Amino acid sequence: MANPLAALATAHRNGSPYGITSICSAHPLVIQTAIRRAVADKEASLLIEATCNQVNQFGGYTGMTPDLFVAFVLEIANREGLNPQRIIFGGDHLGPNPWRTELAAQAMNKAEAMVTAYVWAGFSKIHLDASMGCAGEPAALDDETIATRAARLAKAAEKAARAAGGALPVYIIGTEVPAPGGVDHAISELKPTEAAAARRTIEVHREIFAREGLAEAFGRVIAVVVQPGVEFGSQNVVAYRPEASKPLTGLLDEEPSLVYEAHSTDYQSRAALTALVGNGFPILKVGPGLTFALREALYGLDLIASEMIADYGDRSLARTMERVMLAAPGHWHSHYHGNETNLHLQRHYSYSDRIRYYWNNPAAGVAVGRLQEALNGVSIPETLMRQFLPMVPAALGPAGDPNAILHDAIGQVLADYDAACRGRTA
Repeated sequence: MANPLAALATAHRNGSPYGITSICSAHPLVIQTAIRRAVADKEASLLIEATCNQVNQFGGYTGMTPDLFVAFVLEIANREGLNPQRIIFGGDHLGPNPWRTELAAQAMNKAEAMVTAYVWAGFSKIHLDASMGCAGEPAALDDETIATRAARLAKAAEKAARAAGGALPVYIIGTEVPAPGGVDHAISELKPTEAAAARRTIEVHREIFAREGLAEAFGRVIAVVVQPGVEFGSQNVVAYRPEASKPLTGLLDEEPSLVYEAHSTDYQSRAALTALVGNGFPILKVGPGLTFALREALYGLDLIASEMIADYGDRSLARTMERVMLAAPGHWHSHYHGNETNLHLQRHYSYSDRIRYYWNNPAAGVAVGRLQEALNGVSIPETLMRQFLPMVPAALGPAGDPNAILHDAIGQVLADYDAACRGRTA
């Protein structure tokens, strides 16, 4: 099967652009929903990505190594009847970021091992990101240092791919991206990457890759990560303004083999996503927006169960999640600010959706399971669906299948991306 990523630039250049959604989540319901949609689609490839913090050779915050992540996804794909050859695995921000408090030599050794593990596991789309300073270094590194370290990681990836006997990876370069998971304050406007800065990123990487004997590998660089002017903070979203990114789009005329990869496209409208694809940003990353929709649906069901099930209790799931997050504040305390009321609201309802780090907590799993069991086979009246789950078709309520409601909520988000990738705004 031809890699659809390799043809994105040609399609853009020929005036018939298409896009692909990059699903950056490890939540099993998100993955299952995406796979079910791919089964129904019958044609499109499914791009699923893991980040360096989420999945690495030490387990990351999910506890999964790259090979375990692939096995996790493929097990769901097999259960749902999706041909595994239709899945593209991508590694995001692969570099020293998880170990940036260590000296650069140590952090880069670990980054090399991580990239090797990703490629050995079957990841074929590799974002080389060595932009972050390590111990004793500036937070923002110069272009030459970034590109030199990226080339070192590319060598590791090339060596691993040849040893594994699989297809050689395609690469993503570039580092001017929003803060992972969104910024932690209200934002009003963003300035897209300057075209001159994007041009220099490309030129420096091309030069250093050639110097390191990686010219052929650079020929498999398919996209550059830039800031198109989209972002979400804890409390608001900055919408895409196509006119602001025109200089970036124009630069693609000089680089006909490249497109852009857009990070933090979560919560953008279907029209904005469609415009991004048309303007040369056909790789659309989404993660928190999917688990935000899942959390909305779970909390809606939590309220419904509180109203309908005598022994369920009052918002049992939400109360459990509050206890879980307070007991282990590491994933949110430095990102959320304000008084106790504001912190409570952000823990549960922030666009940053840092609650997503807690769904694999055992107590959270028990609470979700109890909610699903409480409503399984229970006909939810249309009026309660309208009250607590207005975004979900009321007809799903009487079916007594809470999982169908959860899948629908996630699927509505993915539907916007699917439409945008096909150039549809309605």
